[in-house]
Amino acid sequence: MPRPIFTLADVTVTRGPDTQHVHPLLGVGLEVRPGRCTGLVGPSGAGKTTLLRLLNRMEEPAAGRVCFHDRPLADYDVRELRRRVGLVQQVPVLLAETVAAELRIGRPRLSDEAVADLLDRVGLPPAFAGRGSASLSGGEGQRVCLARALAVEPVVLLLDEPTSALDAVAAAAVERIVAELVGAGLTVVLVSHDLRQAGRLADDLVVVVAGAVVAAGPAAAVFAEPGHAAAAAYLQGVS
Repeated sequence: MPRPIFTLADVTVTRGPDTQHVHPLLGVGLEVRPGRCTGLVGPSGAGKTTLLRLLNRMEEPAAGRVCFHDRPLADYDVRELRRRVGLVQQVPVLLAETVAAELRIGRPRLSDEAVADLLDRVGLPPAFAGRGSASLSGGEGQRVCLARALAVEPVVLLLDEPTSALDAVAAAAVERIVAELVGAGLTVVLVSHDLRQAGRLADDLVVVVAGAVVAAGPAAAVFAEPGHAAAAAYLQGVS
């Protein structure tokens, strides 16, 4: 079995002043395996997004250790790390005037052919390169954000509820793209509020409740046998 791409050991994240700490995450241990989709699920406010953001240093642990390829995250240059570990947020955030310029944010010398190839990977025609970013629908914008993240050739893609703001047709298109990326060997870590979506996409499942990982393992096994009362209570709605 290949070595984990991420390893978290006894990780705690705190909020608030020293005398009034809140723990979004407390004592989390976790391994993320390469070339698979790992789904992070749990109730609202459980700490899923905090856990995701730890993986490219958008959050920093107050205690514990987060490693990428067996090397502590703190040893990486942040810009280097974020090129290797891309993040697509819940709501599309477009920064440039045109789609082509958007895809060139991380790679200014990206050729027209490479722009077209990236658009094709996310199910958009080459003509989209000239579209104004402000004219895009939510689903189109999210696919452009995926293409922008892929432009710098990351080895991991972090997705924070990427379909929650989309209609059913656009959400299905994004799911199809994610499945194709994982099938091509990309490592994906997906936060989802939709358990059925997690069941469709995730190879491995991590259940986060009240800042703690209460179940983790192959998705089918976790759904079948959560092994923890809090995980079972959360997952019981999945047939």
